[in-house]
Amino acid sequence: MGLGTLLRGFRDRCDAALAGVLPGVAAAARRAPGLRREELALLAGVSVDYLVQLEQGRATRPSAPVVAALSRALRLGAEDSALLHRAAGLAPATGSVARAVPEGLERMVTRLRQWPVAVYSADWWLLRWNPAWTALLGDSAALRGRARNVVWYEMTQPNPRVRVDPGEGETFRDAIVGDLRVALLEHPHDAELTDLVDALRARSPEFVERWSAARPARYRGMRKHVDHPDVGALVLDGDVLQVPGCDLRTVVYSAAPGTRDAERLARLTGHGADGALDGFEEPRTAGAAL
Repeated sequence: MGLGTLLRGFRDRCDAALAGVLPGVAAAARRAPGLRREELALLAGVSVDYLVQLEQGRATRPSAPVVAALSRALRLGAEDSALLHRAAGLAPATGSVARAVPEGLERMVTRLRQWPVAVYSADWWLLRWNPAWTALLGDSAALRGRARNVVWYEMTQPNPRVRVDPGEGETFRDAIVGDLRVALLEHPHDAELTDLVDALRARSPEFVERWSAARPARYRGMRKHVDHPDVGALVLDGDVLQVPGCDLRTVVYSAAPGTRDAERLARLTGHGADGALDGFEEPRTAGAAL
């Protein structure tokens, strides 16, 4: 099976809602199943014209970072990603960053409605998030290409909705860059990760400075101050939980019980203390990641 045929097949079977293209909208409601070319191109950070060339067989030798980005955008598991690499004339990625979300974790993210929850890869690509995350931070489905990577986002287009005092901001940026250094040490042959680091070096002098100075260390989370346009200021604990058996991590925002922050978070997500849905409209502002 050629690269174009394989790529079209993966695109046709990809659930558009789970891919974050149409949050809250079932893929079955569309006239055709799967992802549209325009959607896959945006998610993977490639041009639509180049994707058309790949699917039509006019381009047959995409780079390893491009294949890795397509695999991530298509939510391919290790075996299917290896097939796509071989079809492109590339050796299957070994020791690559895990980006396939287990079904149990998918269910957890869906059912934890009271707290904002998101799942990230070890190199901080946003993979899944729940409606409470959208309500707090904005519509992550609007983020395209590298904008879905926390480090890239922070170094190129910080989110004005999330306010962190200067000292906390410095600590956070050093921490995520130090964590990215850990990911590169553990996955030195991951094409998309090395491409991301190279692109950050070329784009952001701030990243170059922090990359040189930061100590490799895992990011464990920190307290965040969020100025929300609908409910006002919140102080939330952002905890990073490691997923057992892989290097995916789950980020959960919560507030101390009985506080003004807990009340405002409950009002924002539409859930009271008993978890009952109160009803709300998601804000339309596209927002930040971590």
